[in-house]
Amino acid sequence: MFYAPVLFQTVGFKNDASLLSAVIIGLVNVFSTLVSIKTVDKFGRRALLLQACCQMFITQTIIGVILTIKLKATGSLGRGEAILVVLLVCLYVMSFAWSWGPLGWLIPSETFPLETRTTGFAFAVSANMLFTFVIAQAFLSMMCHLRAGIFFFFAAWILVMGLFVIFFLPETKGVPIDDVIERVWKQHWFWKKYMDCDDDDIGQHYANSSKQDQV
Repeated sequence: MFYAPVLFQTVGFKNDASLLSAVIIGLVNVFSTLVSIKTVDKFGRRALLLQACCQMFITQTIIGVILTIKLKATGSLGRGEAILVVLLVCLYVMSFAWSWGPLGWLIPSETFPLETRTTGFAFAVSANMLFTFVIAQAFLSMMCHLRAGIFFFFAAWILVMGLFVIFFLPETKGVPIDDVIERVWKQHWFWKKYMDCDDDDIGQHYANSSKQDQV
């Protein structure tokens, strides 16, 4: 989204066409984000994330194939290929906007128990901002060196994201925040080994800490 006009110019769009395409993608992003409001509690977090991974992986791969073939053959895109690329980018943005975009903020707020939510969410937001900064700074250089290969690069990471959701991200749909440890993390095949401490022990720990602070 940051460099949509630059990206479209790189693959052969003219200035006006690249700006118009970026505006279209921005509108798609806005309206698709609204979709998540209606669907996130209906279908669940994991379902949206996995569906989006499939859609994003397919669109990124197809774009990479089209650009690899056309840029090697002619060095530019024809009108038909250009329209197809814009449509594929819109499909990519659409799937991201109703899943990974908003859920990247929602899931961390549901993941951490009350005792550690402030610290945990702070780390989650910091990691989000850090990697956004790194990608924003590195994207142009990567595009210059990888060209069409940059789409395959991000497609590979989308595959990693999907595997993480399948194996390590539990569903928090309909789970009260107070019950997230017992009903989610202590039942998960991987994370339960890190949840040995009972809730009563946690409460007692914080009660003792409060008494010490008062003293």
